[in-house]
Amino acid sequence: MSLPPPPSRPSRLGLLRDPDFGRLFAATALGQLGDRVIFLALPLVAIVALDADEFQVGLLTAMTTAGSLLVGLPAGAWVDRMRKRSVMISTDLARALVLTTVPVAWWAGLLTVWWLYAVALVHGVLTVFFDVAYVSYLPHLVGRDHLVEGNSKLSAIRSVTSISGPSVAGPLVGWVGAPATLLVSAAGMAMSGLLAITIRKREPKREPVPGDQPRLARDIKEGLSFVLKYPALRAIMVSDAMFNLFLVMYQTMLLVFLDRKLGLSSSTIGLILSGMGCGALLGALSAARVARRVGQGRVIWLASLVTCPLTALMPLARPGWSVCVAAAGLASLSLGGVIRVVAQSSFQQSLTPDRLLGRVSATARFVSWGGIPLGGLLGGASGTAFGATTTLWIGTAGMTLSVLPNMLSPLRTMRTLPVGDELDPVGR
Repeated sequence: MSLPPPPSRPSRLGLLRDPDFGRLFAATALGQLGDRVIFLALPLVAIVALDADEFQVGLLTAMTTAGSLLVGLPAGAWVDRMRKRSVMISTDLARALVLTTVPVAWWAGLLTVWWLYAVALVHGVLTVFFDVAYVSYLPHLVGRDHLVEGNSKLSAIRSVTSISGPSVAGPLVGWVGAPATLLVSAAGMAMSGLLAITIRKREPKREPVPGDQPRLARDIKEGLSFVLKYPALRAIMVSDAMFNLFLVMYQTMLLVFLDRKLGLSSSTIGLILSGMGCGALLGALSAARVARRVGQGRVIWLASLVTCPLTALMPLARPGWSVCVAAAGLASLSLGGVIRVVAQSSFQQSLTPDRLLGRVSATARFVSWGGIPLGGLLGGASGTAFGATTTLWIGTAGMTLSVLPNMLSPLRTMRTLPVGDELDPVGR
């Protein structure tokens, strides 16, 4: 008598067994690798190659993120009327082309800080469209029941590239120079776009409703109205706006502090940023587990409350062992940040109807990221007036206080995320 076969165990690969999600996963890895190289290389082009001062570095940061203010709201309305996958492909390829102009201009002797401003602005505008399409495409690709798993896996690969990107960029900057290093970024973006072409699953084309002509102002208003209807969504956006403003103030002077105050090499700076990626990877791998234990709503504010104060270790650092301790504080910030983002992204996606995904994503990005250009300008101005060290202290205080809107919202006691209309407008 033969024995029955043992029960099959669920695969740990999960969504990675799906070919289309696997392609998106790989495209994300390549695109994020390019993005992480930009994070280190573009400011170092200004700092090292062009000898930019603190305010110019802050202005460059502002230009990088100004796209959220310029096209943040209309981007959602436009993307909702287009195929998300096509938007992702075209913006990836366009960003690669824009980045290639930096080393070309450097080799031709034409590169100036104004050229960098223009590249940063155009790249930032294209990134807005890419990010809105990317976030809106995921529910169509994996289904709403798998959003937490999908967001966790994509956050994990983004975290891996946060480790490898600076580790690659730091030595490359020292070897071939910051301008040439941007070719690696351009190659990553181009390969990401080409790989996305191979994804076969496309979201259903939106069928036009008789008499429903596209009206930009009306579409934007519809997305805003949906977000403002829910106190929890409002709190997430306000908290994100505060956090991002002070984070960018902090980051704007972080490279200046590491390079000019601590006298670290490009390779060492790359290792510190890679350490932040290690924290982000740990956060991505543990996000679902932590959310189950703490509560999927409560973890959104608790993760920041625990980790943001640890950024105070960096302005306390001096050359020597204290730099390692301060780097651990930055890694903790990344860990808490990824846990928070996975939970709140899943919350937003699960609550939003398919037809509004682009607009709600764009509205959230507009509000949450709207303060980033201001953060870059304030970081540069504060660095010029008070120094990099004081600016890091200001950033630490602001990031810590950013938990208050979420703590005072329905998220304070929410354990599970709602789906569709399960959360009423009062937020219960």
